[in-house]
This record gives sequence, C-alpha cells and structure tokens, in this order.
Amino acid sequence: MSRAMQCQSCLRWGSWAQLPRSLAGSRGTRSVSVCAAAVPGPAGRCFLRRTLRTSSISLPRGCVHYQGGSQENSAQPGPSRRGQSQLRNVASSSAIKKHQKSLSAWFSHQPNEERQFGPSFSLDAVHVDPVIRESSLEEILKPSPDLTIQNQLQQPCRKVIGLHNLFDVDACGRQVKNVVLYGAVGTGKSTLIKKMVVDWCHGRLPRFELVIPFSCEDLSHSHAHVSLRHLITKKYQHLRDVVPVLEASNLKVLFILNGLERLNLDFRLAGTELCCDPNEPVPPSAIVVNLLRKYLLPEASIIVTTRPSAVRRIPGKYVGRYAEICGFSDTNLQKLYFQMRLSQPGCSGEESQDRSSAEQENLVEMLSRNLERHNQITAACFLPSYCWLVCTTLHFLYFTRTVPPSQTLTGIYTSFLRLNFSGEVLDSTDPTHISMMKYVAKTVGKLAYEGVMSRKICFSEEDLQRCFEVEMKTESELNLLEVFRSDVFRFFLSPCVQPGKEHTFVFTIPAMQEYLAALYVVLGEKKTLAQRVGKELSEVIGKVSEDVAVVVNIISKVLPLRFLPVLFNLLKIFPRYFSRLSSKDKDAIAHTMAEELFKEEDYYNDDVLDQINSSILGVEGPMRHPDEAPDDEVFELFPIFMGGILSRRNRAILEQLGCSIKNLAAFEIAKAMKKTVIRKGRKGLPPSELMDYLFFLHEFQNERFTAEAVRSLRAVNLCSVKMTPLKCSVLASVMSTTCHEVQELNLTSCNLDSGSLRTLFPVLLRCKALHLQLNSLGSDACKEIHDLLLHDKCVVSSLRLANNPVGEQGARYLAEALAGNRSLTQLSLLHTALGDPGAEAIAQHLAENQHLQELNLGYNSLTDTAALRVVEVAKRHETLDKVHLYFNDISEDGKRALDSLRMDRDGVRALVFLTAGTDVSDYWSHILNVVQRNLPFWDRERVRQHLALLLQDLESSRSQTANPWRKAKFLRVESEVKKMLGKLQDGTL
Repeated sequence: MSRAMQCQSCLRWGSWAQLPRSLAGSRGTRSVSVCAAAVPGPAGRCFLRRTLRTSSISLPRGCVHYQGGSQENSAQPGPSRRGQSQLRNVASSSAIKKHQKSLSAWFSHQPNEERQFGPSFSLDAVHVDPVIRESSLEEILKPSPDLTIQNQLQQPCRKVIGLHNLFDVDACGRQVKNVVLYGAVGTGKSTLIKKMVVDWCHGRLPRFELVIPFSCEDLSHSHAHVSLRHLITKKYQHLRDVVPVLEASNLKVLFILNGLERLNLDFRLAGTELCCDPNEPVPPSAIVVNLLRKYLLPEASIIVTTRPSAVRRIPGKYVGRYAEICGFSDTNLQKLYFQMRLSQPGCSGEESQDRSSAEQENLVEMLSRNLERHNQITAACFLPSYCWLVCTTLHFLYFTRTVPPSQTLTGIYTSFLRLNFSGEVLDSTDPTHISMMKYVAKTVGKLAYEGVMSRKICFSEEDLQRCFEVEMKTESELNLLEVFRSDVFRFFLSPCVQPGKEHTFVFTIPAMQEYLAALYVVLGEKKTLAQRVGKELSEVIGKVSEDVAVVVNIISKVLPLRFLPVLFNLLKIFPRYFSRLSSKDKDAIAHTMAEELFKEEDYYNDDVLDQINSSILGVEGPMRHPDEAPDDEVFELFPIFMGGILSRRNRAILEQLGCSIKNLAAFEIAKAMKKTVIRKGRKGLPPSELMDYLFFLHEFQNERFTAEAVRSLRAVNLCSVKMTPLKCSVLASVMSTTCHEVQELNLTSCNLDSGSLRTLFPVLLRCKALHLQLNSLGSDACKEIHDLLLHDKCVVSSLRLANNPVGEQGARYLAEALAGNRSLTQLSLLHTALGDPGAEAIAQHLAENQHLQELNLGYNSLTDTAALRVVEVAKRHETLDKVHLYFNDISEDGKRALDSLRMDRDGVRALVFLTAGTDVSDYWSHILNVVQRNLPFWDRERVRQHLALLLQDLESSRSQTANPWRKAKFLRVESEVKKMLGKLQDGTL
C-alpha cells in the first residue's frame, strides 16, 4: 500500500485526534535504570554471504549474525595481544584527547538565540534529561489511541530508559549495537545528542572510547563519492592517525547520525552496494547504509536520531533498540528545568543580588503553581522547546533593562522557530522540497487566521479537516500531510485541557496562534479564488510570452495577418495589469493591521505584555466556575506580530526558513500603513492601548516610520500602566527616534522607581508637563529628578510628585535642583512626607530660583513655623505667587497670619483653608477636588478630621459676616463638605 493510500485511509472522522504519540503517556522520572522490555518484534536473521567481485572489497574473516540489529557472538576469533596493545595505545593517544577537547568546545557552544535572549548557559549548568521510552517497530506502526493531555498525565510509568543505558543488552541478553532515537519536532533530540557528546568528552560515558558525530544534513549536501576514512579525517583532522586502525584495533567506537530524515537511504542491494572497506569511495548515503548493515565496521555502535516519519526508512532487522524521546511528560521535570534556568546567577542582569534573587524565586514559585493547576501551559511544556520559550519570554518581560534593536518579542518567536526548524524541508523524498515552515504557514497559519478573525481558540475535528485536507489533490500532497501529522502537528496544536473540551485542539502556546496568523497574512497566503487564479494565469502567460512572440513574428512575415501582433500585445498587457492589481494586496494587509491594532472593543484590556505574563504565570485568585461564561478572547498580539515580521531582521530569519518576504513588499506595506496606522494613532487612545501602540512601533523596527508616528504624539498618557523595566525601555527606544518636545507625559501610578527614571531620562528631558504621582518614589528617585532638573536640556515646566514618599532627604535633592533649574514653573509635593525639615530645605533654596510660579506643599504635616518660613521666602520671590498649604497642622494663629497676606501687597497667595477672612476662598472647589481625587491614597481618619476643621472654620466665618450673598456662598460650600463627610462615614467615597 502506498503512503498516499495509507494517509487517505486515516483521513476519516476522528483521524486528527488519533495521532502518533509524540509525547509519551507516562509520568516518568529521570531514571537511569533499564526497564524490562519485550524483544522488539520477531527477529529477522540476515547472513551476509554475497561474494563481491570487486578486488578492493573482501569479506571479513568471521561471519556476523544479525538479529534485530543486536549482535550475537560469532565465530570471529578474539583479538590478539598486538591488537590489545594497539587498543591501549589508541585509547590513550593524544589524538583522541584533542578530539575530545575540540568536540567539547563545539558542542558546548550555545546558539545565537541563547546569547541574545538571556545569559548563555552551558549544558552542564542547565540540562534536564527528558523522558526516554523504549519502543518497538510494531508500536510505531500501530495507530495510537485517542489520548487527551489529562489521560497522558495519569498514565503509569512504563519502559523508561536512561540515555546512558541505550546500548545495554536487550531483554534476550543480546548486545545492542544500533539504536534509533526518534521524537517529534521540539522534543529535544539535538540537545540530547549534544549532552551525550559533552558527557563523553568529560569522561561520563566510559562505555565508548571514541565518539564520532555526523550531521545527516551535511551528508545530504555532499554528492561526491568519499570514503569513510576521508569523511572522518575531513571533519575531524585530529583523528587522521586513529582512523587507519579503527577496524583492526577493536576500539569501542560510537557513531552518531543526527537527523536521519535528511537522507534518502536505500537498503536494497540493487540500490546500495555492499562495502566493507573504509578506504573505498562511495556516496555518503552508502556509508550510512553499510554502517547500519554492520558490513562496514561491524563492531561499531551507532545511534541514529530522526523524526517519527523517517523511522521506517531503516529496516527493523538492522535496529537493536527503538527509543522515543517523550519530552518532559512529568511536571516535576518541567519545574526542575524552570528552577535551574530561572535561578541562574546571571539571569536577572545587574540588579542587586538580594532583589534579583527574590524576584527569581517569586517567578519560579508562580510558574510552579500554574503548572500544578494542569493549565494549558502544562501541556505546552511537554516539549522542552516550549520550556525554553517560556523562560526566554519571562527573561524578556522581567529582566530586560535596555532593549537593543534586535531584541523584540517577534524576534523571540521567529528565532524559536529557527531553532526548531532551521530551514528543514518537510519531506526529503518529496520532489517539491517545500520547507517545513512554509508548509506550516500555509496550513496551520490558515487555521490560526480563521481563529483570530472569529475570536476562537478551540478547534474541532471539522476545522482541522477544512484547513488541512480541503486542497489535497495529489499523492504528493497526501504524503506531505502524513509526514506533517506524525512529526509537526503536536508542536503547534495539542488537546484542550478545559473540562468539556477535551476533544478539541488549541495552539500549544496562545501567542503562537497570533504569530502564525500574522505570518499567514504577511506572506500573502490570504487570497480570494480570483486572486489565486489570476496569479497562476499571469505566471503562465509571462512564461510563454517570449516564445509566442518569436512565433508570431515569423508568421507575420510569411502571412499577411496583421491582427496577430496586435492580439498578442493585448495578451501581454495582462501580467502588467495583474501586477498593479496585486499591489492592492499590500493596502489590504496594512488595513487589516490598522483595524486589528485599534479595535475599540479591546481598548480597556490589559496591555499585551501583561496579557503574555498572565498566560505564562496564570492569574492569582479563585478558579473560574465551569458554568461561568468565559471572557471574550483577545488577539491584540496579532497586529503587533504583523509589524514585527516585517522588520528586516525577522525577514532575514524567515528567509532561512523558506518563508520569503521581499524588500519591495515590506516597503509597500509600510507605505500603505502611513495612511491608516499613523492616522488612527493620532486619536486619543486609552493608556493600555497607547502602550500597545508604542510596543507595535518598537516591534516594527522601522525608524523612519516610527519617527513620523511619534511626532504626532504631543501628549503621552500611560496612567496606571504598570511600567516594568521592559516597558520603560520600549518607551525610551520609541521616543528616541525624534527629538521633538512632548507637551505632557502622564506616568501616574505606574510603579516607577529610580531605575525606571534612569531609563526614561532622555524622554523626561523633553517633556513640558511631567506627572509622576503615586509611584512610591523615594530619595533615590529624587536624586535622578535632581539630575534631570539640573540638565541644561531640561524643558520640564510642570512637575507633579504628589503621593510619593519623598521624605526629608528627597526634599533636599529637590531643593538643590530648584536652585539651579531654569524651566520649572509648577511643582507639586502634595502628601510627600516632607515634614518641617523638608519644608525648611525647600525654603532655604527657594530664593535662588527665579522661575517657579506655584508650589504645593499640602498634606505634609507642616507646623506654623515651617509654613510661615516658606511664605516669608515666597513673599520675596520674583515669580512665585501661589503656595498650597492646606491639610497641614497649622494653628489658628498661623491661619490668621496667613489670612492677612494680600496678593496686591505681599505678592503671594497661601491656600490654607476654604475661607479667606470673612469670604469664601476662590480656590475652595480646587481644594475639595484635590481631596476627592486623592482620598483612596490618604489616611481616611485624618482626612475626616481635617474636613471637620474646615467645616468649623466655614461656620465660624459665616457667623462673622452679615452679607447675605456671602452667607449663601458659605452655606453652599458647607453643604459640599457635609456631603463629603457623610460619604466618607458611609464608605461610599
């Protein structure tokens, strides 16, 4: 039966739920002991008795007996003493030591992504062995049961085997020589092999005296005939003295063949001739085949890694043991990985050790609790690759102090896909050689896009059949689908863990759905039927146009058919006309991006960075009741990923993965976006939506486009957005594309600290009105503000620091800054715990300032002495005309002294009470509004006492006036104060 027929037979109802198990149904541990297992199927016996006529090839002296790839004792004589001597000499030779040193340096080398997205870790420092389960060919070929993730977590441990025990004797006592280690994409095959090589280099794999790793990808690119000896010495020059004695020395050699799916192997004698001479040049695939046949270096051990779809390329009789990498099928392994990875000393950057250690421990604890709930993240972290993605994303969210241009969230996901797919073709035997990532973008991307458009994250069997099987027309397409199902499907989609939805599928990581949907759109795969037909017709006409032109010219010279050239020229117009129409696709992409970026129904959600954080660490609080209606799904990362994919760096990586996005296409999309994205961005956006817009500009990585967009933002309101170090870096990076003045920057209640101010320093310099209320800014932050105000390029004219623990030391920093600043006209230090010493420090330096016009020192526990001292200095100040002193501990005598101030005489007005002598203060509504706005952050009992004093003062002043108009004003204000006191008493304010 052909592969296409096999595939077609399984494409029935329920077929997508019955996928080959890429994740074992075991709750295994990191066991290194050998579990008892049955012999893998009926043993096939093969005697190599064929006499070769080629003079350069001869049969070995002893005949070797093969059974299931396990080598039994043969009639071959034991090694001579000379051979043993050679063995000792070779094993201890400096050549092998040099080889170990070289391999250790190479295999310990981490990829660029490790160094770019967080500190680089060695395999010795951070490595958790995934669960490896012993399997058999029959089990591989047998259809798997319909397992949900919950069922997999509850399966008992069975047939678990350690990495170093793969070559132990099998259940029948035969020595295993050939091992096939298989696993789906993302289960950690390559990392496991790297760890195995590093272990051997450090003496932790004493079973073998020499390890020779080969990449089947490299071998597949070599078409010239080469001998095994030359192949080894070409790659490992240190072994040129060892290779000649490999066959004679009985050296315990291990060949590692990584990525067998890259090679097309033919085990038929008619397809690949026998070869037992290491010096005979043959195709690289023939070397691999004869090594596995045990005809070439029969004593050598071989471990092959491959994807599940290619396991059957090796006949079962040449395999001694099948082993499946099941990833982290135990949540304890997932926790161990996260603990080791997130607790590394260099993980949190240059922060203080105590703070970074506490933050790391908190992250690990929150992640562990989320894993214990068996949420969707538990299913995702079956795959070690997704554990890497989780750690990398957390490092990006929590420990990014500065954002280099290359470090974006889209870049993390693009690099993650490159790490796992690295330009691999889906099936090396398919003539189209379509890349795995291109196939995923066309099929899984379509499913993801339809889900985003319909606000859906769970997909039924019918959804999968519609997206994957609707265009299956040829045997080649069916074969590709079969390979995808066995090797890649579980990497992107996994069974849903929500009760009642166990038989539906969700994307393994929620953000991956939005990334693939964005890739599907940007690659231009979203086309109507007319667009698809038009494109194909245009390509056909373009290809044949030159040939037809030659024929028409010849005919027109022989026959007087003048209409033929005219007809042909009309025909040639079609490709040019279609190319103009196709440019409208770029406008459609830009329009989609703008519509999704500024959806009004998403305006008041958390910003996307907080959404990602919640999806990884979970949401603390009571669990949702199963009958409770779920929240609407949010897909705000989708347009951001669209912009990020268009950046030059991400396009270069996607080009390596077989997903080409031309420079001209990116330019046309950016040009079209100016009409839509920038125009809509000028409108007033809620704080969280504005943060998303700034993050979009950062991800887009187009400096000219970003500069034009930022110039249109005269006011930036990020009130109540939790400004993490990453968000501060994004804001600073985006705003740095221009040097225009910002009229207002509102960072009220944004969890800022001194580090945040340091990051935002270049932006703060250009802000005229700066709101920093409610940020717990202490003396360290005031030191940063001190440097800001004294900078020669500072343009800050209004600075609000209300409700921050500034304190006495912070007041001293601010006072020194006031003395030298030339731009500040308004300073609010309302409720900043100044006390008399802080106010005295302000008064001491206030005379040196020449520009301040308004100073708010309300609610700072000032007594008469400090208040009068400030007012005395203010009276002599050239520009200061208003000082706020309400809600301080000022006595009646102090009140009378302050009430006697006259603007026309003293040049300053002190706002202390709601009265001004025998009249109502012009600023009574302002004072009450300040109280009402800040009440959630003030001591309610103290506010109640102050309001009671204000009420007494109002009643006393009302009794002293006979003017009915003034009495009416007093009564109105009294009613407002009484109303506020009543609400305060009831707890409704």
